[in-house]
Amino acid sequence: MRYLRTSLFITFALLFSCAAKDASAQAGRHPRPANESSSILNVVATRADNSGAPLSIKQLGLYDGGIEQIIKSFSPDPSPARIVLLVDNSLTIRADVEKLEQAAREFAYEIYGGDQLLIVGYDEQPEIVADWTDDAKKIEASLRTFRKKGEPHLFDALAAVTDQALTPFNNTGQKRVIVVISDGLDRGSKTKFASILAQLQKQNIAVYCVQATDRTGGAPRRNQPKPAHAITQLAEGTGGLVLPITEPRDAAKAICDELRKNRYLLAYTPSSIMYTDARRLLLTADEGINIRTKTMEPAR
Repeated sequence: MRYLRTSLFITFALLFSCAAKDASAQAGRHPRPANESSSILNVVATRADNSGAPLSIKQLGLYDGGIEQIIKSFSPDPSPARIVLLVDNSLTIRADVEKLEQAAREFAYEIYGGDQLLIVGYDEQPEIVADWTDDAKKIEASLRTFRKKGEPHLFDALAAVTDQALTPFNNTGQKRVIVVISDGLDRGSKTKFASILAQLQKQNIAVYCVQATDRTGGAPRRNQPKPAHAITQLAEGTGGLVLPITEPRDAAKAICDELRKNRYLLAYTPSSIMYTDARRLLLTADEGINIRTKTMEPAR
């Protein structure tokens, strides 16, 4: 079946048609009104010594558009995750079908209670391999449909799963994550890299990458980032992480553990910033604390 299923999209629409739309952002360099809701950042935070000591607001600093902000709250987020595994099915990827299957299969046995997986393979078009499920046996059976053909339209596939698979779960209190299993090569997408990165950041969707060997050998590309650079920017720009495909079990465990054990929600009300411009975000922490979040807030 080509494209993400129309029936699936319709189901999402029916389930979430009553969800509130995002409030229109206010333009101008002045504080938002006191009654306007806070901005929420998804944050990954760990202590370098791996201790379980709690983290506090006093240990953090946040800059939005170069302006220091007041953090209103910072709390653990143990909520379940909606995880899309986006697997490169293209002909020339330097990983055999068995390795791609294994990289996807490991997640079925590492997710936590309440988590759900959607597996999508892509070449010129994305195609659902396994619908939303936490059933490991069902996932294993579906992975046998993987095959390698065509060109890798990675950016188009990211846009499709963002719009059709994850947008309906906005405002549901669930983490939304895309795990890209690929070397990061895009060849032929209509979607521009900057556009899909901004959309992921706007929707607070984290991208993790299980990285295959770069089939281009790092060769320069016209009007496109190199595959390794695309992988790095997708992960760093959204607060995700890059892990190698050579150790698929370790990669799946690290990602699933992080999502359940090390994710936090940070709330603040942006002050003295220009809402109509893209703004760089910088989150700092005291020595001994490792912290990640998205790097930009796109213009609204």
